[in-house]
Amino acid sequence: MSIRLYDTSTRQVRDFVPLVPGCVSIYLCGATVQSAPHIGHIRSGLNFDVMQRWFAYRGYTVTFARNVTDIDDKIIAKERELGTPWWQIAYENERAFNDGYDALGCLPPTVEPRATGHIPEMIEMMQGLIEKGHAYAADGNVYFDVKSYPDYLALSNQKLDDLRQPEGEGETGKRDQRDFAMWKAAKPGEPSWETPWGRGRPGWHLECSAMAHKYLGPAFDIHGGGLDLIFPHHENEIAQSKAYGDGFANFWAHNAWVTMAGEKMSKSLGNSVLVSEMVRRWRPIVLRYYLAAPHYRSMIEYSEESLREAEAAFGRIEGFVQRAVERCGSVDAAPEVPPAFAEAMDDDFGVPQALAVVHTAVRQGNSALNADDKESVVARLAEVRAMLGVLGLDPLDPHWAGAERGDDLHGVVDSLVRLVLDQRQAARERKDFATADAIRDQLGLAGLAIEDTPSGPRWTINSQ
Repeated sequence: MSIRLYDTSTRQVRDFVPLVPGCVSIYLCGATVQSAPHIGHIRSGLNFDVMQRWFAYRGYTVTFARNVTDIDDKIIAKERELGTPWWQIAYENERAFNDGYDALGCLPPTVEPRATGHIPEMIEMMQGLIEKGHAYAADGNVYFDVKSYPDYLALSNQKLDDLRQPEGEGETGKRDQRDFAMWKAAKPGEPSWETPWGRGRPGWHLECSAMAHKYLGPAFDIHGGGLDLIFPHHENEIAQSKAYGDGFANFWAHNAWVTMAGEKMSKSLGNSVLVSEMVRRWRPIVLRYYLAAPHYRSMIEYSEESLREAEAAFGRIEGFVQRAVERCGSVDAAPEVPPAFAEAMDDDFGVPQALAVVHTAVRQGNSALNADDKESVVARLAEVRAMLGVLGLDPLDPHWAGAERGDDLHGVVDSLVRLVLDQRQAARERKDFATADAIRDQLGLAGLAIEDTPSGPRWTINSQ
């Protein structure tokens, strides 16, 4: 079965046929780095991380470009608010985003270009659009003439007569208020770059058209981003790039939001949950499970309860892996995932259905453990590791080694718990079972679950 992908532009699931056989090229609108990321920001990168992992598993060579918007109105507003240079704000938050991606086990992109590093490419594209009659300069700004591109708004399915184009301060000289800015004239005290039309800075949309062209060529396979980017950002990218002469994206893939109380998680609403704080409260692998488990096109309504449910669900998977390794030793991942898992992933990256296959294998593995059927345990463990590896959730992967809650403290906590468990074992050996049980109960009150195994006691954080 070939991979099938929902295409926003056609509003249907289509068979994925790459432009270059055996290769897949993906452009993802990445971070606008005016502030540190919340889990809603990171969800997009994580969803597309799962996509690129599955394409790689299916044998494709993946080129994955994820940009960084390091100059825009929001970053300049932060500079005025904080009195901190715009470039410092951008760089610090870019690092915070990458820390978040790394913490949740996202593979690095093939290239991660910054907007400010591609001014010459933007100028070249604007010159071409002006020459073709699709753009014009006015008062140091450069605007795209939306009426010059007949297919404008096809992605968002809007009507031009009803359009209200978002505008920024200082966008003067427009021939039509629906035209959008590709380049903004310099204002006193703001960062700017020299162009044939005077000093200024990029408009939000132009940068992605220029960088996609540079790194993926005139046409590429998949353009991704959050639902909120369909208009105006992706609509304007399409107009610029296709009017310039590029084929641009063959598929459009959009991930849904993380919401709180039914509203999109955002800084402006004051309802964001920063990744840097979340990874102190929850194990990063649990956060990854929580954000990756729903279908990428489904909304996630954030709550502490749903996170606890995700923690318990992943705990059942992890518990089987740990017990199976204790019983059977190290087992490599199977060379292929089960057919039902592959079928789910091929069908528009159906992670919920794929995880159902994982949990079925875990239940079968636990039954085999109870029956002391070592051969079946090994087979199920190999399957589970293969499936988890594709999802970036294999607890035995070196990335997650020691990545418990309070990452750097896990080794210290383990040493302290081992000392107490040694005392409990000594009490059991002298048949002082009252003391042994009291130690176990005290550890339970501290939030630790103790399990006696053939290779000795094992402790885990109790998710109840």
